[in-house]
Amino acid sequence: MKKQLMALLFGSALVLGACGGGEDTAEPPADSGDGDTAAVDAEQVVQQNCISCHGENLEGQGNFPALNDVGARLSEEEILGVIENGRGAMPAGIIEGEEATAVAKWLSEKK
Repeated sequence: MKKQLMALLFGSALVLGACGGGEDTAEPPADSGDGDTAAVDAEQVVQQNCISCHGENLEGQGNFPALNDVGARLSEEEILGVIENGRGAMPAGIIEGEEATAVAKWLSEKK
């Protein structure tokens, strides 16, 4: 009898757990007018892809140039071109698509 009761309780818990969940009430982030780049955290992408060569504070290291003031030297379009096509020791395509566009915009503001 105890086994049957435990099986019933366990089965009920599984059924109720599978049926639950409800609707997702979280609202999507507000669009700031930048299109798809608003959803990309450019700073996070840079932290994941750039600091190993360009330094933790983007100050540059070794043969890799500083990026902490790259916006004073290159336009957003030029930065995007470097990200997409590479330059010097930097290979092409490390960051692609909307992430590349968002990073280029973010870096262009570094002056």
